[in-house]
Amino acid sequence: MGVLCLALLVVVIDNTVLNVAVPSLIAKLGAGTSDIQWMINAYVLTLAGLLVAAGSLADRFGRKRSVLFGLAVFGIGSLFAAFSVSTGMLIGARAFMGVGGAFLMPGTLAVVVRVFDDEERPRAISIWTAALSVGIAAGPVLGGLLLQHFWWGSVFLINLPVAVLAFVAVALLVPESRDPAGGRVDVLGAALSTVAVVSLVFAVISIPEHGWGSTVVLGSAALGLVVLGVFAWWERRAPNPMLDVRLFTNRRFTGAVSGMVLGQFGIAGSIFLLTMYLQFVLRYEPIEAGLRVAPTSVAMVVVSTWFNAPLLRRLGTPLALVAGMTVGAVGIAVIALTSGSGYAPVFVGVLLLGAGFGLAGPVAVNALMGAIPVERAGTVSGVSGMLGQIGDGLGVAVLGAALAGWFGAALPSGLSPDAARSLPTALSEVGGHPELVNQVRSGFAESLATAQLLGAGAVLAGGLVAGLLLWRAQRVREPVAV
Repeated sequence: MGVLCLALLVVVIDNTVLNVAVPSLIAKLGAGTSDIQWMINAYVLTLAGLLVAAGSLADRFGRKRSVLFGLAVFGIGSLFAAFSVSTGMLIGARAFMGVGGAFLMPGTLAVVVRVFDDEERPRAISIWTAALSVGIAAGPVLGGLLLQHFWWGSVFLINLPVAVLAFVAVALLVPESRDPAGGRVDVLGAALSTVAVVSLVFAVISIPEHGWGSTVVLGSAALGLVVLGVFAWWERRAPNPMLDVRLFTNRRFTGAVSGMVLGQFGIAGSIFLLTMYLQFVLRYEPIEAGLRVAPTSVAMVVVSTWFNAPLLRRLGTPLALVAGMTVGAVGIAVIALTSGSGYAPVFVGVLLLGAGFGLAGPVAVNALMGAIPVERAGTVSGVSGMLGQIGDGLGVAVLGAALAGWFGAALPSGLSPDAARSLPTALSEVGGHPELVNQVRSGFAESLATAQLLGAGAVLAGGLVAGLLLWRAQRVREPVAV
């Protein structure tokens, strides 16, 4: 379990460590805004686009082999990223790292599901989820410490010794497993799923820059939906389908998926808004803001590792998921409703948020993996990761757009349309006029709070919908999909 968590940490830390390196990349490589966006997006697109295909390949050729391949690719990509001499080289290295991450994430979860029995599995999945939380919290802090003492490439080079250690440990300690009836590779299905997911994720992550009604967003979304329809049609007719689309008629599967997507939507969007609140309203430095968000991950680790399995046995899957999502929604609401009251209520809110998702996250993953035969664990792990990526992107895009809309309505008249894009932009336009500055700051804080309440509502709705579907699945004793 420790080896699998170590392999997972390599990917998760890199998801967040780049954010603190942005100023250094701008200064040292001459990177512009578009370059920075593609450094982030190249990784996200390759990771999300290949997750389902990589999970399917792991089932067919071996989950251990998939993890080893992912670690090797990720380590090589990190080496090239660390010593990049241009923005184009760094963007290419980040895309290569995304390929490695796509094989690592579903591979590790599939091994967990395959190796641990029914009694051990809920706790094992809880620990796997806790490792995700540790990586999310550690990324910005580790990146900040490295940048204080070393050059910008160190945020990528740190991946290399961890990847080498994890590779050796996986090779020695992790058993191999694969689907004995895997059949031939569904090449067309893999290609269609990759094109569909990349198009949909690109549409989502383009919303903040181009807007909901732009040609880029609508065109990418339309292409993704059309290809997704072709993929579903092909998978129902393929002799060896990559994904059994009948899974989505299983209430247990769809309940877990809806909970995960709406949960990721709420937590990703709320954390995004919270970091802005800490920096722009409470005026903390980026590293200070990162440390003050860290209790979220600490609470998630504590609850998921020590309390999740006993609570799941006592409450059952539907009630445990509803309870966790409700506590998480209350945590977001506490932060929103105490805006401007300092860090103390924020601390309470992030603890509740972390505790709620420390319960709900592993429960949803366990329910998802319990809806399928263990032979297809890699494929469904890839589906889970892909949907989580979409939920993350939608959370940031939707809540960010809501913030911009409400902030624009609260601004003094006479400012340009660009003023609503960020607080610093609005403040620069009003100059040093005290009354206007106060109006802008209070309008931003109120808009943040309203957007966070929207995120809390999404989390609560996700918990109720998922809990209802899982409860109905239990009542009819829906069989595991074949």
